[in-house]
Amino acid sequence: MTQPVVGVLALQGGVAEHLAMLESLGARAIRVRSASDLLGNDGAPVVHALVLPGGESSTMDRLCRTFGLFDPLREVIAAGLPVLGTCAGLIMLASQIEDPAPGQQSLGVLDVTVARNAFGSQVDSAEVSLEWAGSQVAVVRAAFIRAPAVTRVGDDVEVLARYQDSVVAVRQGNILAISFHPELTGDVTVHEELLGLARMGATA
Repeated sequence: MTQPVVGVLALQGGVAEHLAMLESLGARAIRVRSASDLLGNDGAPVVHALVLPGGESSTMDRLCRTFGLFDPLREVIAAGLPVLGTCAGLIMLASQIEDPAPGQQSLGVLDVTVARNAFGSQVDSAEVSLEWAGSQVAVVRAAFIRAPAVTRVGDDVEVLARYQDSVVAVRQGNILAISFHPELTGDVTVHEELLGLARMGATA
């Protein structure tokens, strides 16, 4: 694959930083705002990978359902399309949310339980270095902003990083999900892993 195409869910939240980081790594990054941005006329994905960015998870959930993206997202991820969920994106992917907003749903494709805002409010934000088990890179520079934590991990889920004794990064097959924002620190480790999954899927 000469240039992977990566869609970034662009209904709400921190979209521009993900687009810029993916482009810097040689991908073609596109905004996904509707099912037609995600699927071709044949129903197959037009992207090789997806990013679900940070933002407000309950708002993103509501907008996905309003714009007809909820079911298409769930179906392509369940079928094996590589995806990275950061912060609110992690909450969207999870099978269970401990403290959902009224009416909030999740895609239910990642076998974890998450707690929203587990590390406090905006004023408790932090930038830290994390030990990382996902690749040859030993440390990832991460920004935590109103971050969730993983409170339960399913049997098939690999823990990639912890912060303050909480799980903050996991992988289950084609799904990478993290509590933090590497796109704000300039650390490309996680995005490079997503692109690696995209290339593996394209050559499988």
